Amino acid sequence: MAQEQPVDSGMEVFNDINVKLRDIEEKQNIIKDRVLLIGENLISQKTEVEEEVLEIKTKIFNLEDEIKRLKLTLSSIIENTNSFARKTELDIIKRQFEMFEPLELARMSDVKSMIEKALRNQK
Repeated sequence: MAQEQPVDSGMEVFNDINVKLRDIEEKQNIIKDRVLLIGENLISQKTEVEEEVLEIKTKIFNLEDEIKRLKLTLSSIIENTNSFARKTELDIIKRQFEMFEPLELARMSDVKSMIEKALRNQK
């Protein structure tokens, strides 16, 4: 019996070490899986961020182009404002047109016919 105790206690120690080793291996596998998941998440987030950055860059380039076009348009409008007629100038032209009234002017043939008519009425 004396010999069985050391063998049994040696087996128990061996079993305890074996159980602890399996626990450690299991924890190591769990940590390995978690690290792999974290790596995959980081890679997917990196690609998403790169896509978003690329999209933002293209939007910025488009906005810069639009701003340049707006600046050109505004500068051409500002340059052309001097050639636009002002309201007072239009009012002056309108008054001159009303004074002239080209539609009420008589044609030469109308004047001749009016003279002939007046001469006939006098006879």
